[in-house]
Amino acid sequence: MNSIKRLTALTRAGVMESLQFRLGTVVTLFGNLIYLALVYFLWKAIYDSCGSSVVNGMTFYDTMIYLILATAIFNFLEMFIIWDMSRSIQSGEIILHLLKPMKYRLYTFWSYSGTHLISFFLTFLPTFIVVMIITKGAIPLGWNFLFFVISLTMALIINFNIDMLVAPICLYTESTWGINMVKETIVLLLSGATIPLAFFPDSIRRVVEYMPFRAVYDMPLTILLNKDGANTMNGLLSMLGTQLIWCIVLTIAGNLFWNHAVKRITVNGG
Repeated sequence: MNSIKRLTALTRAGVMESLQFRLGTVVTLFGNLIYLALVYFLWKAIYDSCGSSVVNGMTFYDTMIYLILATAIFNFLEMFIIWDMSRSIQSGEIILHLLKPMKYRLYTFWSYSGTHLISFFLTFLPTFIVVMIITKGAIPLGWNFLFFVISLTMALIINFNIDMLVAPICLYTESTWGINMVKETIVLLLSGATIPLAFFPDSIRRVVEYMPFRAVYDMPLTILLNKDGANTMNGLLSMLGTQLIWCIVLTIAGNLFWNHAVKRITVNGG
């Protein structure tokens, strides 16, 4: 019961912090509008140059729906773990976090929970509703939305563990700007967040299917849009099972790496 109260308190603190900095949310939404405008004209040009309304099994509007929702999911999943850990090491604040009566990884995950909650209701849900209105219900609604929420929760855990596999590197380097940029590029590209995986060459797509990145964006979106096998129970369970396996594997790997890396911590030469 005490553990639940502590976790709830962290979530509540995250919600209050997100609501306190409302301007940041407005700026993020404005930036997303500019990004989506660029994406729209880019893919419009691609489809116009192809001379076909269907490319790799996706129409222009299928692609736009996918990328718009991928952007909304990105805002929901976004964490600044690597930046925060790097700054806390440089300032020595990480020692205070390690002294807290809660495991560092658990504390880090739940300290972002309030932000995720606000992002879901203020970013993803409005985007989803607008897409539904504009497309006149092009996204099927039913059990797929419930499974999508489950899939999105596991995507959050997978994304967190990927960050926690990269963040401890700053215990060795004390700076992870370049490493974080490479990580962001790899995750966004190979997860289908910037380019739908349907546009990948078959050989590359087969390799990507064995990586955890697809479980962050492509699988939740496939389940939500009810496509590529997600419209059958076997296909649905296969995707959710794959995500669950990656949750377990990356959690174990992240714990092992963190337990090893934290022994290397040095603060102000100490």
